Amino acid sequence: MSADEVRTHTAVHVVKGAVQKVLGAKWTASVYVSERHGRLTVQFDRKPEPEELERVEAEANAKVDEGAEVLEFEMDKEEAEGHFGDSIYDLFPVPASVTRLKIVRIPEWNINCCNERHVESTSQVGRVRLGGGRFRNSKRELEVEFDLVD
Repeated sequence: MSADEVRTHTAVHVVKGAVQKVLGAKWTASVYVSERHGRLTVQFDRKPEPEELERVEAEANAKVDEGAEVLEFEMDKEEAEGHFGDSIYDLFPVPASVTRLKIVRIPEWNINCCNERHVESTSQVGRVRLGGGRFRNSKRELEVEFDLVD
């Protein structure tokens, strides 16, 4: 992963936290990262209003401005599930043979099991600009595209 892709991947966690806070969407269906462009696809039941997406962008950038610590650690799968419940998972399957999980946590914002690399602070992500949201009614999914613009 390039340095920009590490920043953009970390931004996925920042944007996901904002999507959860503003829209209440919990489950991620897919993630895409290419250099300074990213896309987060979440299960959602409607097309969000433009004002809601503006709030998602504002919340994400507020978390970037905060410079929150991005923690990475490993835990036994059973211990992680006992401590964090299913909030560490998205819709990506984790093989049954996996017994240890790498966890990424932005305190009071986002927690996920994730094998990718991350920056140490949200301030290292840079400004996030949402490119809009594309709602797929047939799949009940919302695609949120964004770019890093610093």
